[in-house]
Amino acid sequence: MGVPSDDAVLIQKGNKQGEPHVITVNCPDKHGLGCDICHIILDFGLYITKGDVSTDGIWCYMVFWVVPHSSSPVVRWPSLKNRLQSLCPSCSVTFYLNDQPSNSPASPVYLLKFFCLDRKGLLHDVTQVLCELELTIQKVKVTTTPDGRVLDLFFITDNMELLHTEERQHHLCKQLDAVLGDSCISCKLRLAGPEYDCHHGISSLSPAVAEELFCFVLSDKETRLQALSSDMTKLKKANVVVDNSLSPAHTLLQIHCVDHKSLFYDILRTLKDCNIKIAFGRFSPNSKGCRDLDLFIQQKDGKKFVDPEKQNGLCSRLKVEMLHPLRVIIANRGPDTELLVANPVELSGKGRPRVFYDVTLALKALGICIFSAEIGRYSSSDREWEVYRFLLDENCGFQLSSTLARNQIVDRVRRMLMGW
Repeated sequence: MGVPSDDAVLIQKGNKQGEPHVITVNCPDKHGLGCDICHIILDFGLYITKGDVSTDGIWCYMVFWVVPHSSSPVVRWPSLKNRLQSLCPSCSVTFYLNDQPSNSPASPVYLLKFFCLDRKGLLHDVTQVLCELELTIQKVKVTTTPDGRVLDLFFITDNMELLHTEERQHHLCKQLDAVLGDSCISCKLRLAGPEYDCHHGISSLSPAVAEELFCFVLSDKETRLQALSSDMTKLKKANVVVDNSLSPAHTLLQIHCVDHKSLFYDILRTLKDCNIKIAFGRFSPNSKGCRDLDLFIQQKDGKKFVDPEKQNGLCSRLKVEMLHPLRVIIANRGPDTELLVANPVELSGKGRPRVFYDVTLALKALGICIFSAEIGRYSSSDREWEVYRFLLDENCGFQLSSTLARNQIVDRVRRMLMGW
């Protein structure tokens, strides 16, 4: 019954350099499937140029036109297809009798620990190896010693579920050795123990930092830790319109906003967390840096959005996620300068892909060394956030006490995260 599993996901490569590749997903539907697909596409360093999504609540058909982002030198297309196929619900009769498949067990967490001589760009080079091998960084703790050495603890999971094999472990060590070279003093990999839970949270944040990172509304007030760049001012022009006149069964959401590389993921993530069903969606190509999206939606109970209060609440939530999908600030942490990046975590517990990759790439391009780094979870305003903290090395080409220099760093990091 249904299509064979090998045909659930098809990838058609572009015929010419720069031509989009087409990803087609044709399988039984489940809540949030579009969001999960966009999460993986983003995780592989791909940018969605346009898309079409349709479903009758039982079966779905999705088409995404994608191109590799400039910051992603390698795309493993066979692995991408396998990861997307793993998302597709079974085509068996059992699926239709019970469309709530049991949750698969959590992937085991491994601790990658290495001690080596420090250098500029080291952290990003290691992160790039892990991303290319489809290893997800769950937590990290990086510490630089006074004698110029670095101790890195990476808590990772394997998207291919093969890290328990000697072959996979040997391949990882070989790739890391090629990056670290003679600077590596020791490198070990093992299953994580109780120390993983110890690194789950983050150290305390000052009230001023917490307020700016987790505020619901992006403010223009002069007391902000960083001034808004022109790009962020443009982002405040997002528009969401609700229309109930075109369909007897669905509400039409018309969205117009500035484009960025994770826009589709941010919108679908928001709708997934709000238990909103999408019957049909069309994502138009980029036009002068902006996007138009048309989404026919229903509430969880299958009804339209006719209550003005619910309409306003949904529009406000979507605008926040589009206007301010990632929070980036620089603050003082005692005598040190700290870069902080925060993003909301999905209700399912999944964090945003490639944030650590993008931040370390931006800092490497700026020639800024990272003295220490950590990733943790933080709860604020009934939401869970993933927070990335980087203590910046003062020995760089920037006067880190300067407001202008700090704004330049924040702007560069934000641009990398947004794909601008």
